[in-house]
Amino acid sequence: MSDPKEIPTKTYTYADYCTWTDDKRFELIDGIPYDMTPAPGTLHQTLVGKLYRFLDEFFEGKRCKAFVAPVDVRLPKGDESDDEVNTVVQPDVIVVCDETKIDAKGCRKAPDLVIEVLSFSTASRDQIKKRALYERHGVKEYWIVHPDDRLVYMYRRLPDGRFGPADIVAAETESGTPVTLSTPLFPDLAIDLGRVFPPLPPRVIREGPPRYL
Repeated sequence: MSDPKEIPTKTYTYADYCTWTDDKRFELIDGIPYDMTPAPGTLHQTLVGKLYRFLDEFFEGKRCKAFVAPVDVRLPKGDESDDEVNTVVQPDVIVVCDETKIDAKGCRKAPDLVIEVLSFSTASRDQIKKRALYERHGVKEYWIVHPDDRLVYMYRRLPDGRFGPADIVAAETESGTPVTLSTPLFPDLAIDLGRVFPPLPPRVIREGPPRYL
């Protein structure tokens, strides 16, 4: 099938999505395709891999399962068939605790936890459009990881169905001590962000009196 961007006025479904070639990756949100090329950088992939490793080891032998991109998450509006679903996304990492949502195609309906690590080409979409999408479909927690700022924004679902204000967790304290990330969604989970984010470069201490320009 031709590149969907060639027909920008048309909306698509998961049935269309499955016919597209593999030379480009797309996400489909409310029938609109979003190009996910170029591929994210090495820092993005490093963070994704380490977060997934923590979660995969933590959930080993438990009912919840962690998955790393690319895995299709179909988000139906109701009981429509897969072919009629018009929203399919590929979050960087997901955790699914309801085994009935997992099938050979990926995940159908909202994961419990979604993690997106920001990259230049997707940052705006992850922070605005996909945050609203995950809120609307019932994701319990949404983490947005800022690689350069070394921050994790954690959005939690409130009883009224909306995400509350983000809890912002820095990778380290002001003194440089690594921070352990935790969440009430999985009370025993502890992620050492010092093992997720790469080390900061050493500070350069200059001797002598200060110089002013």
